[in-house]
Amino acid sequence: MTMQADYDVIVVGGGPSGATAAHDLARAGHRVMLLDKAGRIKPCGGAVPPQLLKEFDIPPSLLVARAKSARIIAPSNRKVVMPVGEEGFVGMVDREHFDEWLRERAASAGAVRVTGRCEEVDDSKPIVTLTYRRDRNAEPETVTARSVIGADGARSAVARQCIAGADRVPCVFAYHEIVEVPDMIREDYDPTRCDVYYQGHLSPDFYAWIFPHGKQASIGLGSADKGFALRDATRVLRAEVGLAHWKTVRTEGAPIPLKPLKRWDNGRNVLVAGDAAGVVAPSSGEGIYYAMTAGRNSADAVAAFLASGDARALRMARKRFMKAHGRVFWILGIMQYFWYSSDARRERFVSMCADPDVQRLTWQAYMHKKLPRRDPMAHVRIFFKDLGHLFGLRAAQS
Repeated sequence: MTMQADYDVIVVGGGPSGATAAHDLARAGHRVMLLDKAGRIKPCGGAVPPQLLKEFDIPPSLLVARAKSARIIAPSNRKVVMPVGEEGFVGMVDREHFDEWLRERAASAGAVRVTGRCEEVDDSKPIVTLTYRRDRNAEPETVTARSVIGADGARSAVARQCIAGADRVPCVFAYHEIVEVPDMIREDYDPTRCDVYYQGHLSPDFYAWIFPHGKQASIGLGSADKGFALRDATRVLRAEVGLAHWKTVRTEGAPIPLKPLKRWDNGRNVLVAGDAAGVVAPSSGEGIYYAMTAGRNSADAVAAFLASGDARALRMARKRFMKAHGRVFWILGIMQYFWYSSDARRERFVSMCADPDVQRLTWQAYMHKKLPRRDPMAHVRIFFKDLGHLFGLRAAQS
């Protein structure tokens, strides 16, 4: 006799990736449980491209700010402003409210929300058994499903137990402080601008940021150096820009992966998505759009698996994601490895950002989430300019 599972799918993790997967599967008529731990907010600048609003039917009312430019600050304190353009913007969301809206949308589609932390996943049989606790003092509970999607972050319990090699993904450790923005702003702060600091004393291998969130702002940084004092560097940043006295609302820290796993499924009945699959863009650290895309890809793959019973369908999630975004991740990975390695190279990198061709193609790629191909000569010009900066043929202050 075949065992009847409690659910078709259990989605572990209610961030953008898990909530998107749960919504898509529930809307398609599958029995879905969405398991998410209480009080989960990750450090995140909260930037989302307009393409995300279109693809995932997100109401513009969820945006707490629209940034119209990015200001890049070099080690020398040279500042380069990159205007987005008349029609473009960088949307900013508050993860506390944005993620909850996504979870509620999944519940409205039919997903059963359960608050708790995943402890054990037994994927050795056709029906997966998952053990969780509603809180640390509660008794363990078990639930079964035909498939499990692990979208429970960079240190995913599902990935560690079910996906080979998941515990070896390189991470940047991110920390930020959410602060209140005063009604009267006298400091060097623009609520329509994202500030990005490429300075070694603030981050030896990544960057620091000040991002507008409407009446609040996110001030933080990331580094893969485990010994780097993130809190101290954030305190230094706030002091240097004159924001030390702005009231801190909350602080958050977490690891953020910067390389997709080589495999997202266990070959039987478990799949991972979002940070658990490593889909945060290198160099930029952008994750919300890619997490939601991976969540949708995973939902499609699991739906195909449920319909056919063929576990090979699970491979479709990673294959589809990497076909669409793998080249961008590869390019950004090279950028981070080379240009973020020293202040001398960061200085040259900021000089590159002043170039009109670089700015235009960068924003086109960000807005539409694909590499622009309409202006091949611009790519040629950028290629030779990059070589000049690479070999020091162009002055860092040009």
